[in-house]
Amino acid sequence: MANEIDFDEILSKYRSDPFDYVEVCATHTGTVSFRVGEGGAVEGPSGEWQQIPGTALYQITRERNPKLIAARTNGVVSEIRSELEGQFVEAGEKLMTIRHPLKKKEIIENILKEVLYLFRAPERAKYYFALDVQSRIEKKGARAVTIEAGEEVLTMSLMKRDTPIYYTGEGGVIHSVYFTPGVSVSQGEPLLGICAPEKLPLIQKIITRVKADWDSEQGFST
Repeated sequence: MANEIDFDEILSKYRSDPFDYVEVCATHTGTVSFRVGEGGAVEGPSGEWQQIPGTALYQITRERNPKLIAARTNGVVSEIRSELEGQFVEAGEKLMTIRHPLKKKEIIENILKEVLYLFRAPERAKYYFALDVQSRIEKKGARAVTIEAGEEVLTMSLMKRDTPIYYTGEGGVIHSVYFTPGVSVSQGEPLLGICAPEKLPLIQKIITRVKADWDSEQGFST
């Protein structure tokens, strides 16, 4: 049960290993040529609109068409499959792992995903709030909006066709929104994090506890 979470155990895990391990896989079939080595520092995209590409990780060539793939996050290359240098790989083949240092905000979000009910994308598509839900959010803010099972909460836009998406799960308030309207979300990725009203004190306890622990012990940035 979410309300029986062992805070000390979870926080101890993040204190001892405050990182995400991001697997980088081949975007499509082709021949790989690495641009970084194990232990190398990498940066994600930057600029006001994230328009400046991150560190080049590898080049993949298919039918004499080379494509340079850049990092999507900052960190250090903790593992690289150097035996694949110059080899032909299939799409989805794991090439390397980036150890990304978690900020306090990211740690809170990771823990919340263990506690909230996550409503996930049924297909890779673009998503928008249903008009009624959007209106309520604009008036009161997402965390004051309660949704129930069977309620139309989202619109899925796929292949120029809009489909209503009905909520399935426990009723509660919209605590976290994980999608940006009009931006594609992969199948299975969370769209909403829903919190039952009786769990709101637990959520606040998590946030307060993490902030206090990291302010006093880690000094991580927010």
